[in-house]
Amino acid sequence: MPRAALPPLNAIRAFEAAARLGSLSRAADELHVTHGAISRQVRLLEDAVGAALFVRAGRGLRLTSAGERLRDAAGDAFDALRGAIAAIQRPDGGSALVLGCPGSLLARWMIPRLPHLADALPALTLHLSPHEGTFAPALAGIDAALLIGSAPWPEAWQVHTLAAERIGPVLSPRLADAARIASLTPDQLLYEPLLHTASRPQAWPTWAARAGVEAGAPRLGSGFEHLYFLLEAATAGLGVAIAPEELVADDIAAGRLLAPWGFVETGAHWVLVTPRARADARLDALAHWLRQELA
Repeated sequence: MPRAALPPLNAIRAFEAAARLGSLSRAADELHVTHGAISRQVRLLEDAVGAALFVRAGRGLRLTSAGERLRDAAGDAFDALRGAIAAIQRPDGGSALVLGCPGSLLARWMIPRLPHLADALPALTLHLSPHEGTFAPALAGIDAALLIGSAPWPEAWQVHTLAAERIGPVLSPRLADAARIASLTPDQLLYEPLLHTASRPQAWPTWAARAGVEAGAPRLGSGFEHLYFLLEAATAGLGVAIAPEELVADDIAAGRLLAPWGFVETGAHWVLVTPRARADARLDALAHWLRQELA
């Protein structure tokens, strides 16, 4: 049976970026073309496959069932291409990719998922570099950084947006009076002594505002220098902490922590950032894997 002709690769690449990022504008930024160019390529692809791939949803886009199927196939194909090219370019295994990461994200999220990464990207050799504080624009000494933050970003960075950040209060079932505290409304919760961290003093006020809480300033209890120590304290039953959902998801699933009040988006995002001038096929594959894990 003869092979079916493929649509132009540029059209598939434009569609894959728009589907992954959920926006024609963000796809245009990533591919360094205009919004109109992405729109034309998507229309060309829809004409070629004979099906609509996107429908309008308010100000955004939503994939059709055909679009979802093509997105998954295109993503897998581009990942396979990146991996093959990276292997050809580094036949001897090459040097490790150095990834900077805040210590809390490294310990509570990245390290537990390294076996998944090894299975998904076996050709990738990763060296993890713990980092505290803000990353310098030059990202000296590292190839990329995984972090949670918000724009504006340094001009020198290429930013791969991975997922929206969501935060919420958590407590251990071992906490004294845990049942009573877990039954409180969000407004009432703010009058309890709350664990907090010096590295992110606005976390509680941000959650309160996003959750629609009209109470006054949170009543802060014990403070910790880093988020990692804050979450260890919460797990030990020392109080109610505020945390990114992804960093406590495993503890919630295991019953070590409870999240009765849910999580809200903060406006910040998980991102993988790289020097704009550095081209490395391994980074696109890593960004795609991170998006899948965070999803």
